[in-house]
Amino acid sequence: MTNAAAQKDVAPQNEPQHIGKPMTKGRYLRTQMKRTWPGYVMITPFLIMFIAFTVVPVVLSIILSFTSFNMLEFPEFKGLENYVQLFLADDLFITAFSNTMLFAVTTGPASFILAFIVAWFINELSPRVRAFITIIFYAPSISATAYTVFGVFFQGDIYGYVNGWLLKMGMINEPIVFFKNTKYIVPLCIVVALWTSLGTSFLSNIAGLQGVDRSLYEAGAIDGIKNRWQEAWYITLPQMRPILLFGAVMSITRAFGFGAIVNVLCGNPSTDYVAWTLEHHLQEYMSVRFEYGYASAISVVLFFLMMAANLLVQKFLSKVGE
Repeated sequence: MTNAAAQKDVAPQNEPQHIGKPMTKGRYLRTQMKRTWPGYVMITPFLIMFIAFTVVPVVLSIILSFTSFNMLEFPEFKGLENYVQLFLADDLFITAFSNTMLFAVTTGPASFILAFIVAWFINELSPRVRAFITIIFYAPSISATAYTVFGVFFQGDIYGYVNGWLLKMGMINEPIVFFKNTKYIVPLCIVVALWTSLGTSFLSNIAGLQGVDRSLYEAGAIDGIKNRWQEAWYITLPQMRPILLFGAVMSITRAFGFGAIVNVLCGNPSTDYVAWTLEHHLQEYMSVRFEYGYASAISVVLFFLMMAANLLVQKFLSKVGE
C-alpha cells in the first residue's frame, strides 16, 4: 500500500468528532457559546446587576402584592384581597388610575410624535444651526428651566405674566392661582410634560435620522416615491425602527411617571386630588402608610399597564412602512 493510500484510510487526528452528524440546536448553541465566551464574561456584571435590581424586585413585588406586609412582621397571605380593594373599594385609586391613563394617552403618543416631527425638520438645517437648536430643545429635559419658566408665567398673583396680561385686557378682575385651580391644573401639567419630553427621544431621533443611508432616497425616487411624506413612511421610519422603539419606551415611561411634574408645579397632593396619579398613590402607601403589600399591588398594576402599552407600540411600529 502506498503512503497516499494509507493517508486516505487514516482519519485526521484533529478533525471534530461531530462532523457528519446533524447539528442540533443545543449543540449549535454550545458551540457558539464556546466560540464567544469572552463576550459572555464581559456582560456577566450587567446581568448580575439587572437580575438583582430589576428582575428580583419585580418578582418580589408580584409575590408581596398578595400579602399584607408592613416591613416589621412576616408577610401574611391575603390572596386577591389587595386587588379587590383596589378596584372596588378604593375611590382614590380609581381617581389615580383615571388620571394616569389620561396623562399617558395624551402625553405619551403626543410627545413621541412631536419629538420625531421636530427632529425631522431640524435635521434638514445646516450642521451649525442644527446643533444650536438641538441644545435649545434638549435643555429643558436636563434642567429645571421648564418649571421655572411656567412658574413665572403662571404665577398666581399680579406679577405673573399671564395674570398681568389678562388684567390689562380686562378679561379677569383678580389674579388666577393657576396651579391651585382645578380647571387649569391638568391642562397646564400636560403642556409642561410635552415641553420637557423633547429630550432623550428627540436627541435619539436626530441621531437616527443622521444614520439613514442617503442612497435609499435616490433609490426610492427611482421606484416611484413622489414626496417627503412617502419618503418618511417607506424609507425613514423603517430604517429608524430601533430608534423609534427606544423613543417610544422612553415616552411611555415618562407618561406613566407623571407624578414628579405635578409635585413641582402643584404640590402633593394637588387641589382636590385632581392630578392624583398611580405614582402618588404608590408613594402614599409605601412611604407614608408603610403598607407594602398594598403598595406592591399598585406597582404591579402600573407595571402591567406599561407592559401593555409597550406591546401595543411594538405592534404598531412593526407595521411601519408596509
